[in-house]
Amino acid sequence: MKVAIINYGMGNLRSVANAFEALGCAAHVISDPDELPSAERVVLPGVGAFADGMANLKAAGWIPLLEEARDRGRPFLGLCLGMQLLATAGTEHGVHAGLNWIAGTVERFQSKDTSIRIPHIGWNDVRFIKREGLYAGMGDMGTFYFVHSYILRPDDAAVISGNTNYGIDFAASVERGNIFATQFHPEKSQKAGLAVLKNFLAA
Repeated sequence: MKVAIINYGMGNLRSVANAFEALGCAAHVISDPDELPSAERVVLPGVGAFADGMANLKAAGWIPLLEEARDRGRPFLGLCLGMQLLATAGTEHGVHAGLNWIAGTVERFQSKDTSIRIPHIGWNDVRFIKREGLYAGMGDMGTFYFVHSYILRPDDAAVISGNTNYGIDFAASVERGNIFATQFHPEKSQKAGLAVLKNFLAA
């Protein structure tokens, strides 16, 4: 199985590839959009700013080929910034258009609880809303590693597959058809994270 990890200049590639390799899957980091059509699974990782991520995807010509892969039913996994870029728009340093695969807005993490520190860094429980897809066979809840200051607020709550509470409830993951995404980092989440990636490979 060919799993393509998109290199669009937003980092976090080697750890994602290593996680797939731990599952016996030789994932390929690709920097050339022309390599994408042969991929059976597509992974969009990333850390950093929303606007930079979108600008890099556009500049390198990734977006039309990502849309083609999506439309052909190839399973797609967005990780952290890769989840946020699926939104209609992001609001970091102004309003910026996203891929608009999942209708909604990426907004800065805010809580009335003064003990809540932003960015949100560390381990938190995720309550599974959908117990198939990414969380098949994992029970009701798992613990995963987060590093982020912004969250995706989907327009349709039905796409949310997992919720986390950190001062407020927010979408830890979304699933719709062949589109999967997590705000947490499965590649840094040990056994639970590998179980999520294994389920993505089986999607």
